[in-house]
Amino acid sequence: IKGAPTCELVFKNAKAELVGSRRMGLIKYVMSLMNGARLGIMAQSVGISEAACREAYNYALERRQFGKAIIEMPPVFEMLANMRAKTDASRTILYETCRFVDMYKILEDISRERKLTPEERDEMKYYSRLADAFTPLGKGMTSEYANQNAYDAIQIHGGSGYMKDYKCERLYRDARITNIYEGTTQLQVVAAIRHVTTGTYLNRIREYEAVPVLPELEPLKRTLSKMAQMYEKLVEIVTSPKDEEYLDFHARRLVESAGHVIMGHLLLQDANKEPEMFRRSAEVYIHYGQIEVVKNYNFVTKSRIEDLGYYKPVLSE
Repeated sequence: IKGAPTCELVFKNAKAELVGSRRMGLIKYVMSLMNGARLGIMAQSVGISEAACREAYNYALERRQFGKAIIEMPPVFEMLANMRAKTDASRTILYETCRFVDMYKILEDISRERKLTPEERDEMKYYSRLADAFTPLGKGMTSEYANQNAYDAIQIHGGSGYMKDYKCERLYRDARITNIYEGTTQLQVVAAIRHVTTGTYLNRIREYEAVPVLPELEPLKRTLSKMAQMYEKLVEIVTSPKDEEYLDFHARRLVESAGHVIMGHLLLQDANKEPEMFRRSAEVYIHYGQIEVVKNYNFVTKSRIEDLGYYKPVLSE
């Protein structure tokens, strides 16, 4: 990590004092610390995605091939549109997650000063559950998009993007840590999958579906509804055999499908408020997300529990 000195600390026979309460270290303190750090990495990922978008866009405007700027070429403007859509979608889930965490923390602070009313206790549990669900989902999705956008920024630069003359090679190096530290994407899936099986994500999707949108955005809302139905069917298919290994095998497909639907709804809400700013990204991202959900659906429906044997390593005795 270029911007932060990182080292290993070793304590030998060092005196220590208990901080906090016993048996709460891993369950409460460490997880609280990691969830806070994951929010920071989500913000870092959004920043890298935004920087990659701008670098790629500016270069595509200036770089000319065959008598025109490469930004006018379909392969390039498609990449740029997807980069912008992923960045805007990443920002929406970052803000939504921060809102859930803020609401939970505010009520937690109030509870230290006075006893909460039954309604406030229910509200605190509600936001605590959403914060717990959206933190791993957001960290996983935004960090993966940061890596994809940094990769595409270099691709748009061509050979120049590999050189230190341009910022995008540094962005690529900076992006690579985001889906590793404070829990790899695979570990975010482990944390998020229980919110798939318990219905936290689906319940939240239903709440998003109840939000009215402008008439011209109704087709996008219908697309998201179809994606949600496909996601719900996916969950049913994977969980019905009650096979833990089979669930773990498809867990990332389930979590990412939930992410595409949720981030699509959040972008749709932004487009509903500011059509000029977010309509294009909503159109592009929901189309992209639909394709990804369909791909996951096709993979799951064409797989069997017995197929796991083909993926397992053959270990010699």
